[in-house]
Amino acid sequence: MIKRIGVLTGGGDSPAINAAIRAILVRALSYGYEVFGIKNGWLGLVEGEGEVLKREAVSGILSEGGTILGTSRTNPFKIENGVEKVRENVKKFALDALITIGGDDTNGVLHRMHQYGLKGVGVPQTIDNDIAYSDYSIGFDSAVEIVTDCIDKLHTTASSHHRIMIVEVMGRDAGWLTLYGGIAGGADVILIPEVPFDYDEIVNVIEKRREMGKDFSIIAVAEGAKPAELEKQVVASTKVDSFGHVQLGGVGNFIAREIEKRTGYETRVTILGHLQRGGKPTAFDRILATRLGVAAVDLVYEGKFDCMVCMNKNTIISVPLEKALSEQKSMDMELYKLSKLFY
Repeated sequence: MIKRIGVLTGGGDSPAINAAIRAILVRALSYGYEVFGIKNGWLGLVEGEGEVLKREAVSGILSEGGTILGTSRTNPFKIENGVEKVRENVKKFALDALITIGGDDTNGVLHRMHQYGLKGVGVPQTIDNDIAYSDYSIGFDSAVEIVTDCIDKLHTTASSHHRIMIVEVMGRDAGWLTLYGGIAGGADVILIPEVPFDYDEIVNVIEKRREMGKDFSIIAVAEGAKPAELEKQVVASTKVDSFGHVQLGGVGNFIAREIEKRTGYETRVTILGHLQRGGKPTAFDRILATRLGVAAVDLVYEGKFDCMVCMNKNTIISVPLEKALSEQKSMDMELYKLSKLFY
């Protein structure tokens, strides 16, 4: 019998996480459940940090970015006795089920913990928007708005100084954020991880624009994009996190040097970085997070665990975690082809 649900937020933050926490608490209270807020992702279950959330804890947080619970990129399976500590604290906090809000790493831990008896439901939250069966993950729409706004602003300075401006956008293996933001912001070239790029094609676009009287160009590039002749992505640091990821960054500067060498045109780089994760969530993200949060608690009520709630074709569905995490979300290549009409 469910009496208390734990909730944690892991991985990179994004706008609208708080909207999901709010929805989880309100729905849980309607079932008569208590909600225990776990601090700083899976680290909170390793170190035993958290508290029971009251209704007033979520008052006014619908429009706030970030997460009131804190977050971290913690993998209990990489910590000595980490799994045992998680199990001990789940028992200590009297958690009957767990809801995890995050990307494939955070929810992947939940799936692995299922074999140790931990009952849980995952909620997709990542600005990369790369989770299978999920049309949109929490935070993506808000991040697109930020990228779009930044590209809008760069148009004026690019045209004033007759420069090539490169905008480096987050996206390790998925180019959704760069593609959507690039199209909405009117970028002249869009480079994504799914399609290795060709410098000749980029230079050709720049020169054609010059011939048309456009003496500036804006290039939107995902941090995980790479030229066809390279096998590896450009990294900012070779240090690996607990999930085996290196820190990407710098591909914009890499491209800028090559463009200047080939064309002689002044090229500047703007790395958006963590700006993409900040600020207020969009109305779409607030509604999405609310729907997913409520649906996650409903799955707990129905006893359906080791699943993820997703919005698929505007309908909220549940997908087995193993299926959602093992399958790759395909890039919308039709949309990518459409974007090239405007090069």
